[in-house]
Amino acid sequence: MGEAVFKIEKHNFDIIDIDSIDNYYANNLWPVVYLLSDDIIKEAYVGETTDTIKRLKSHLASTKKNKLTTFRIISSDKFNKSVTLDIESLLIKYLSGDGKYRLLNGNLGIANHNYYQKNEIYWGVFKNIWDGLRKEGVTNHSLEYIDNSDLFKYSPYKSLTEDQKVGLQTMIDNLLDEKVKDTIIIGGAGTGKTILAVFLFKLLNTDYDNFNYKDFGEDEMKLKFKIGKIKKKNPNPKMALVVPMSSLRKTLQKIFKNVKGLKSSMVIGPAQLVNSQYDIVLVDESHRLRRRVNLGAYFGAFDKVNAKLKLDKFIGNELSWVSLQSSKAILFYDENQSIKPSDVLKKDFDELKNKATSKIEYLKSQFRVKGGNSYVKYINELLSCCIDNSESKYRNKNYELKLFENIKSFIDEIKLRNDEVGLSRMIAGYSWKWVSNKDSNLLDIEIENTKLRWNSTNIDWINSPNSIHEVGCIHTTQGYDLNYSGVIFGNEISYCKIKNEIVIKEENYLDINGKQSIKNPEELKRFILNIYKTLLLRGIKGTYIYACDKNLRDYFKSHIFLHNNTNDFDSLNESIRIENDKFENSIPMFNIQVAAGNFSDLQHLENIQWIEMPNHVKYSDDFFACKVEGESMNKIIPNGSICLFKKYRGGSRNGRIVLVQSTEIQDSDFGSGYTVKEYSSLKVSKGDSWVHRSIVLKPQSTYSNYNDIVLEEESLNQFRIIGFFEGVIA
Repeated sequence: MGEAVFKIEKHNFDIIDIDSIDNYYANNLWPVVYLLSDDIIKEAYVGETTDTIKRLKSHLASTKKNKLTTFRIISSDKFNKSVTLDIESLLIKYLSGDGKYRLLNGNLGIANHNYYQKNEIYWGVFKNIWDGLRKEGVTNHSLEYIDNSDLFKYSPYKSLTEDQKVGLQTMIDNLLDEKVKDTIIIGGAGTGKTILAVFLFKLLNTDYDNFNYKDFGEDEMKLKFKIGKIKKKNPNPKMALVVPMSSLRKTLQKIFKNVKGLKSSMVIGPAQLVNSQYDIVLVDESHRLRRRVNLGAYFGAFDKVNAKLKLDKFIGNELSWVSLQSSKAILFYDENQSIKPSDVLKKDFDELKNKATSKIEYLKSQFRVKGGNSYVKYINELLSCCIDNSESKYRNKNYELKLFENIKSFIDEIKLRNDEVGLSRMIAGYSWKWVSNKDSNLLDIEIENTKLRWNSTNIDWINSPNSIHEVGCIHTTQGYDLNYSGVIFGNEISYCKIKNEIVIKEENYLDINGKQSIKNPEELKRFILNIYKTLLLRGIKGTYIYACDKNLRDYFKSHIFLHNNTNDFDSLNESIRIENDKFENSIPMFNIQVAAGNFSDLQHLENIQWIEMPNHVKYSDDFFACKVEGESMNKIIPNGSICLFKKYRGGSRNGRIVLVQSTEIQDSDFGSGYTVKEYSSLKVSKGDSWVHRSIVLKPQSTYSNYNDIVLEEESLNQFRIIGFFEGVIA
């Protein structure tokens, strides 16, 4: 089946244009997708239907939707009901993340269907639809940009996992149950607690007639009925979302500002609870609610709230405030993300859990990290030092966990990932003083003669302009998603080989508020390990690790693959599958030894062979393989090896092994035009930028007869990097 052809038609949203629609599919009960919008009030509504005329007229009769002025019909002869439901769902999700319009849609019943050729054809169709809408000015941003935006990540227009649906049902049931006051939703980092909190908030602040229930299963129909009962009982509940951390609170206030029915003022800090009594209070990251310990400048405000609520200032805490100021409370909690002695104690949460008026629900599915629960388990075992030495190193085709022995390579790789997919950041434990907050000319962190700066802002640091060049701390990253996280283990954490345990060097832990009042070393160790567990669960696609302490680095080395260590790749040897036709989980293998023209010419030859990917490497369209003959790289690449490469998309090359093409290259192993070598370059300043003066391609051979290949400035016009060497696969 070829690519589905579609068309987008724009009309005025009035009875004349509806009655005069000249569209075969709209007039003949075919499934179509439609978009209502208005560029003045910046509101929109997305729907799908098989009865276009009737549906549009019903919307025109709605007092809320008849304020919209334009409708668009998206149709194709290749659309069926599953396709239009999927496109409708994707449009709702991405329009919400785009931010141009506030959607009138409810968030109940957002579909997530599987159907024939969904990924092979229709995802591409949706991308083309999006590009078409963007050309018309209907949308502002690319899908890739939106994927990385907080507005998209925390959007209430998401398809919930089965785990989250159970949690949602529990929360709704408990809101209806007069005997239940507090609901505690327990889930580790990345289980989608914040998304669930925002989803419920939107659900309870949506007009009942905007719920999408045409595609509900039995459970969702029951849920709709229960929500109806809540709205009948209290049509406009007074609600607040309490977020203890100021950075995440600011981010969620931006989200609420862009969602129809929500307001930024609904997201508050714990101290603001004193200003009002609430019907329903949701608390995100409730493990970061505070008690009267190490509060710094917050002591005064903390004591005032306790006084207003008639609580003893030494006993009352922010968890008490939630209980006093809410008729119903829902708290999202993870004891393993409590990272400071000022956090409310676990025993206080245990007391709340044990009350007859409390109910508990657990979130177990890993929502953020593509490595899933197995990665979470591995990290817990790694930091608990309970991994059997006979157990193989961590590998997961969906997740990249790498250890670095060189800080410069670590920094370069994070920056390269940021160039490729965005949202890749360095984060670290608190073992360096933050001096740059008082003098911006100073740098805070020095590792291997490389100097770095702590985060220059506490508010929304991850999205700040210079964050890729800075190092964030736990306080700027907890609650946020990254694509790749580069975690630096500081000098405050080490490893004792004799005892086989992580040890803490208290004198190197420099967060004063993080260790004052801690009664014993084990308590400090628990907090610091919680910090690193939380940091190691930020990355969606992968985590890179650098450890300052050699003992800790050696311990990690026995359990985590080293970056660019080819010995870490399993040799597929004779079991490797090579075919002349493409098959599942295969990548193209090019014979560059016979290449006469451009590398791109190789990709169009009919006799391309296809080779099986290693199981522990996540598949990507950017991967390809080449056979490397000769001894010029035999320290790393044995003669005759089949090697895995990744297409070069930009970023730092120094120190990397690369496949390059140039008319100036004469390589004794490869012949004319191509080589695989270690890359280095000399740059000089030219005006406001830097340019290459020369490029040196270095062999890594046990034989002394291989010399550097040097390309001077005048020879660089035809020079091209084809790909980065990833490892030997056979």
